[in-house]
Amino acid sequence: MQSRGSSARLSGMALRSRVPTLLLSMFAVFASIFVAGRLWQDAQNRVYLIKELDRITGQGRSAISVDETLKIIACREQLKKLSALKMELAAARQEGFTSKSSTETTETNDAKSKRPLVVIGILTKFGREKNREAIRKAWMGTGAALKKLENEKGVIARFVIGRSANRGDQFDRAIDSENRKTNDFIILDNHVEAPEEFPNKAKLFFALAADKWDAEFYAKVNDDVYVNIDALGATLATHLDKPRVYIGCMKSGEVFSEPGHKWYEPDWWKFGDKRSYFRHASGEMYAISQALAKFLSINRSILRTYAHDDVSAGSWFIGLDVKHVHESKFCCSSWSTEDTFLFPGAICAGV
Repeated sequence: MQSRGSSARLSGMALRSRVPTLLLSMFAVFASIFVAGRLWQDAQNRVYLIKELDRITGQGRSAISVDETLKIIACREQLKKLSALKMELAAARQEGFTSKSSTETTETNDAKSKRPLVVIGILTKFGREKNREAIRKAWMGTGAALKKLENEKGVIARFVIGRSANRGDQFDRAIDSENRKTNDFIILDNHVEAPEEFPNKAKLFFALAADKWDAEFYAKVNDDVYVNIDALGATLATHLDKPRVYIGCMKSGEVFSEPGHKWYEPDWWKFGDKRSYFRHASGEMYAISQALAKFLSINRSILRTYAHDDVSAGSWFIGLDVKHVHESKFCCSSWSTEDTFLFPGAICAGV
């Protein structure tokens, strides 16, 4: 039986507007003719100059500057491009714009209909095999069950981990061995596993996931959180109409300036006299839309991080036109950590 989350997602997809195939074909033809016409007109205007310059230089009347020589070369290259474009247009007309565009449009629509709803990155660490196994048994599945989760519910879930500082040691070998059995890891080869590098790890996950999967949403989850997939799907489906959305258990929280404190923030002085963080989603679980994940992918090298991954994520979006959605169902820690079962409608629970 198809879940309510899956049904909502599919219905949302179906309501999206589609441009008729014929209209797309006409636009393709007009655009190509327009480009060809502009190139042809520009080339014709310059051809006289080329001939005159060639005639003058051939008679030895005057010297041609480097700038003028480069202009001649540019004109000739443009003529070559124009000739190539005319050949492509002729070949395209023989093949038939309509049938080709129709095929491409159909393939595009098929791809969209198969677009995953969400890619979930479960950020894990070395020595947490028991946590990962518990998650596989509780909601993620392995093998055929994991593939079914992807195909039927549009949910891709992977454990995310970096490499040991001592590359190739027992920790790396253990992860490689586990991944050969389960094939459910994203291994960040260029990231070193360390507590202070956790914010960078979250950033890398979103960037790499956006590069690899064309999903509607991307979610970060800790490896001590159980997820109700149906509730998550239903909730995310209600936000498909928001192009730039950041969903989670929103909070602010105190900024701690004492070096020995568990939640010490080295950049505490940047947050004003009262030292409260800006609004951000709790790090146990949050989700962002595709546009935001693509933004992280493009700007990964210049986006700075703070002491904590959830604060860092909030900082990446604070200056953008982003819809912040406080969703209480994402507040995993508000429920008893002794209860591993989820009440109806809940999305996650800390364990």
